Amino acid sequence: MSDSLQKFIFENTPIRGSIVQLGATWHAVLERHEYPSPIKNILGELMASAALLATTLKFDGSLIMQIQGQGAVKLLVVECNSDLTLRAMAQWDDATLDGLVTFRQLTGDGRFVITIDPKDSRQTYQGIVELTGETVAETLQHYMETSEQLATRLWLTTENNQAAGLLLQKLPGEQEMDIDAWNRALHLASTVNPDELLLPPEEILHRLYHEEDVRLFEPIAVSFRCTCSRERVIGMLRMIGHEEVSATLQQEGKVEVTCQFCNRQYQFDAVDAEQLFASEAITPAPPIKH
Repeated sequence: MSDSLQKFIFENTPIRGSIVQLGATWHAVLERHEYPSPIKNILGELMASAALLATTLKFDGSLIMQIQGQGAVKLLVVECNSDLTLRAMAQWDDATLDGLVTFRQLTGDGRFVITIDPKDSRQTYQGIVELTGETVAETLQHYMETSEQLATRLWLTTENNQAAGLLLQKLPGEQEMDIDAWNRALHLASTVNPDELLLPPEEILHRLYHEEDVRLFEPIAVSFRCTCSRERVIGMLRMIGHEEVSATLQQEGKVEVTCQFCNRQYQFDAVDAEQLFASEAITPAPPIKH
């Protein structure tokens, strides 16, 4: 089964939802680094969360979720583009990792940051909250309720080599014909077990909401894609500056940059470095006036 996300709505109520199931996308992240098991699971839940959240936003660009921890896990980053391509990475301290299993044990105190970076020239949006909750789901729910004022609930799992999630969201400002619909939807969703989240979405919704009027939309493909490139690395080296790059060349004989997401290496020798700074210095001639 290919990785996908499916949206659904409860007819005549301001309630929407999504179901995401990741296999190859999650494993494409895991195979690029040797992550400890607890971190693998957290990354899977964060990736599922990012895909679910991205489909609730109207934007063309990238959504970046960061957990900046003060415990053994120092940083978790998931980037989800509007076409539902994902990448993720983690930084942690091996020396303090032993015996830690749960999300909050691993991260300790810290901050949860969501950045929305549009492709066009519109301003980047960023929301920051303190880490609250014992799980990834509770952390994201707290963020949505405090920063976005949207009632949101998530159920996440990493079972049988898959990461999966279910999201329910109550939209504000809409007339609710069935005042008990939200509480009923939450109550029924709370009965789902981790294994059931791996079933086909049609079956999940039938098990939970066979007495409700629910419309399921067509699946949307989800996949891994890293957006790093040699051109982006060149831009970063130019920002660092000629002096610092030259110092690295003198010490190491080359400049080597490794993408923290996909582990791809980019190497630049002295000739490459001179070319990238020489091309930066070239000023185009002014146009000829007739």
